[in-house]
Amino acid sequence: MCLLKSQKAVKELALMNAQKTSSAPLLKSTHLLGIEGLSPSEINSLLDLANNYVELNRQIQKKQDTLRGRTQINVFFENSTRTQASFELAGKRLGADVMNMSVTSSSVKKGETLIDTAMTLSAMHPDLLVIRHSSAGACELLAQKVGCAVVNAGDGSHEHPTQALLDALTIRRRKGKLQGLTVAICGDILHSRVARSNILLLHTMGARVRIIAPSTLLPPDSDRLGVEVFTNLEDGIAGCDIVMMLRLQLERMNGAYVPSTREYYRYFGLNAEKLALAKPDALVMHPGPMNRGVEIASAVADGVQSVISEQVEMGVAVRMAVLDALSRNLPGGGNA
Repeated sequence: MCLLKSQKAVKELALMNAQKTSSAPLLKSTHLLGIEGLSPSEINSLLDLANNYVELNRQIQKKQDTLRGRTQINVFFENSTRTQASFELAGKRLGADVMNMSVTSSSVKKGETLIDTAMTLSAMHPDLLVIRHSSAGACELLAQKVGCAVVNAGDGSHEHPTQALLDALTIRRRKGKLQGLTVAICGDILHSRVARSNILLLHTMGARVRIIAPSTLLPPDSDRLGVEVFTNLEDGIAGCDIVMMLRLQLERMNGAYVPSTREYYRYFGLNAEKLALAKPDALVMHPGPMNRGVEIASAVADGVQSVISEQVEMGVAVRMAVLDALSRNLPGGGNA
């Protein structure tokens, strides 16, 4: 009985903390276009707020009115089940009016430019625009043309800031910290906006980062990223606290970067034998979608060290925190 009361008290405290900070500004910028430029205190504030929202999302009553009266438009020029669904849930749980713009049936397919699309959306007076686009810099361009907060949900091979934040929250909840951890990011680093955002965040928060890939899938400026570079998976993950696997982004490849997916799995796929080289309590992560048998074995993806499902859960909480934080800098928000 005492244990149940204690658990209830913890949950109530988390929800009270989320409500108490509902008006305090957390971010300097009106937009979230990338991890680059965020300070450690801004990152920690977002993670703290997201941590409170994790508890809210585990309750039967999940809705708040933090964004009541606000309009959120999700504009996805690239398909993404997880990211779009979690942004939609995040907005609705905070009380926003949420619209998903279907690009496949929009004027973009008829030749409308990105700037014209921005002007059209701006004329609808949204408060928050969540943008995913195949071109790097598209979100920044839109942010210059609209009078609302813009969230980058992934732009080309540039950045995916909310993915890095949810990865950081997952790690911090399991390990209690980010500083001092060794994180290995393995796979298609060259085309991965997830890798770039994670490298920036982890460095900012004092973690040690390794990248592991065949030489054809390493960025040409790898030596300037401040990471340790490996072209051998076994060497790269040895003694790591976190092993983060990435998929081969075949849709961004022009030409043959690997001989075959079978050959790639042989050398760079994560199986139980290779994972044993990391620390015994190492966490296995993957941003999804996974290609089982290409970059990761099913036994590892579903194993006891995997936190892949937890990453999905953290995604909703982090996106709630981001929408909440940005809304405070809007006219009529907590920073008005």
